[in-house]
Amino acid sequence: MIKFLRRLIVTCILLILLIISPLQAFAESQEAIFAGGCFWCLEHDLEKIDGVISVVSGYSGGNLTNPTYENHNGHQEVVKVSFNSDIISYKELLDNYWINIDPFDSQGQFCDRGSSYKPVIFTSNEEQQLAAKESQENISIALKTPLERLKVDILDSKPFWIAEKYHQDFADKNPLKYKFYRTSCGRDNRLKKVWGDYKN
Repeated sequence: MIKFLRRLIVTCILLILLIISPLQAFAESQEAIFAGGCFWCLEHDLEKIDGVISVVSGYSGGNLTNPTYENHNGHQEVVKVSFNSDIISYKELLDNYWINIDPFDSQGQFCDRGSSYKPVIFTSNEEQQLAAKESQENISIALKTPLERLKVDILDSKPFWIAEKYHQDFADKNPLKYKFYRTSCGRDNRLKKVWGDYKN
């Protein structure tokens, strides 16, 4: 009888763990959407961060349905970041976003010009919105620059449209082409100029 009760208790505990574990994993996973110039680069920069589960390139911000690379008028190139909030918080993710963009340029990013490439933080709830605004204020202080000089928009999220397959993991699939593009675009030189002291 005692053995039976022990087995029953162990079985119940295992069943509870099996039910709770997926729910915990789901609760820990959150999403963020950022625009910061070429999505190849932002995807590659953010997916290396500890706690980031995945980064997907796409389009958002506009009203066009089913945008494509050839026609995403009104949309920005964006990345959707899935992250484990037990490892990295949304605020920490924002810190990593800022240091990978030029916050002073609202007309594009680096060599990519136009609305498609302007920097935007898309927030999906009030908590993200407050965190984004707080991070903007912190960056203003850290860079010793007036808040109005920072040209990153903070906007409510709109539907995310995944980009074509050949855009996903572009840096890993096309390392030489990616490196040439990134270097010739002047991205790293500009980032170093803006964030050199801050990153150290």
